[in-house]
Amino acid sequence: MKKMNLLKMVSAIVLSAAMIASLAACGTAKTTESTTKATEATGAATTKAETTAAADGKTGKVYFLNFKPEQDEAYQAIAKQYTAATSIPVTVLTAASGTYEQTLTSEIAKTDAPTIFQMNGPVGYANWKDYCADLSKSEIYTHLTDKTLAITDGTGVYGIPFAIEGYGIIYNNAIMTKYFATANPKATSMDAINNFATLKAVVDDMTTKAKELGIQGVFASTSLKSGEDWRWQTHLLNVPIYYEFRDNKIDLGSKQTDEIKFQYSTNFKNIFDLYLNNSVTAPKLLGNISVDDSMAEFALGQCAMVQNGNWAYGQISGVAGNTVKPEDVKFMPIYTGMAGEETQGLCIGTENYFAINNKASAEDQKASLDFLTWLYTSAEGKKAVVDQLKFIAPFDTFSDTEKPTDPLAQDMLAWASKPGITSVAWNFTVFPSQTFKDDVGAALLSYAQGQMKWDAVSKLVIDQWKAEKALAAG
Repeated sequence: MKKMNLLKMVSAIVLSAAMIASLAACGTAKTTESTTKATEATGAATTKAETTAAADGKTGKVYFLNFKPEQDEAYQAIAKQYTAATSIPVTVLTAASGTYEQTLTSEIAKTDAPTIFQMNGPVGYANWKDYCADLSKSEIYTHLTDKTLAITDGTGVYGIPFAIEGYGIIYNNAIMTKYFATANPKATSMDAINNFATLKAVVDDMTTKAKELGIQGVFASTSLKSGEDWRWQTHLLNVPIYYEFRDNKIDLGSKQTDEIKFQYSTNFKNIFDLYLNNSVTAPKLLGNISVDDSMAEFALGQCAMVQNGNWAYGQISGVAGNTVKPEDVKFMPIYTGMAGEETQGLCIGTENYFAINNKASAEDQKASLDFLTWLYTSAEGKKAVVDQLKFIAPFDTFSDTEKPTDPLAQDMLAWASKPGITSVAWNFTVFPSQTFKDDVGAALLSYAQGQMKWDAVSKLVIDQWKAEKALAAG
């Protein structure tokens, strides 16, 4: 069967998010110096590469505040490449994990503020709309394949999505194949693991056979360190919220999202408990575990599975001593015990959007748009997007062959094209605030450590959602 065009598929998947977006409002190079500075308010590290160049005051400069630490190295290299080619100075500052909003708040108030920043959908736009330039007449917007994905407000366009991504449970196929060959396995192939009941049976059995399989736990450690818990308080929580909104026919662009029932709280608990109880690290010790720790455990073959997205392949392949072969790195959906989940796919969508700071000078705004246009339209820029950032870009300048070739991106594309499979939309774009996410993450840690009952966690999710939505509404 001929594969669907991914961008057309994503248009349908994230139509609800797009609806919210439309209703919610969103010289010669001389030296290159890399420095590390501390964010004073948190003590968290941020990485900054500063490129200085002779400037005549008319060419402008670029200052990009980056959201994802795992892509810092790639953006630093891209900045140097662009400056070498154009003599336009480019600065990239990458916020430490979990500190982006705090870092943006600090940086945007400075005289030399970011000229390009990122925001996470309509909620982010609501926070930063006073700083967002109208991009409706920009060249990069004209190349957006599906313009309903942009953040709009009236006739203006204030946020441009720059990548289609997906997440699920990443597994090591070599370890799974070894398990299927053991005595009396609970499944004999990955195709048979298409619901939570089967997944749990397999995972529980693998835990009893951990020594035989050469693993320390079935799952990588659940990273619940403050600022490192986004895989659970955002990505995992998205699954039951997606089903709640879907089953109750919630209009995501309306005030219907001001409150939630968390009616699938038990489903969240199902998978979260499975992670906690079959992990490399005991639940009470998870407060110091980072995402990098989890990915290293997977890369070193200490576990068979880890929840993360297609962006994580660089983390896996970059670990010193990595034992997992590229062909063994694959995806499966996050099953939670929902009725009919046998046809559920990966969680696929877009969350992050480029915005141009309208407080920056006209020269700097133009320089920043020129940089983004180069990145997504030129041969050199597109190669960097595919090979270094490993993005599946939603622009018509990319051909079908200009897609990342790493195994997770390829497997994500394969899942998106499977007949009869429905991907889970990224409805966490309507989560109330970062404070809500942080509060949920803290509650999950307390639960893991035995200090909080699940009913209390569930109540906190419901109450904090409502309180943060009301606070945002003023």
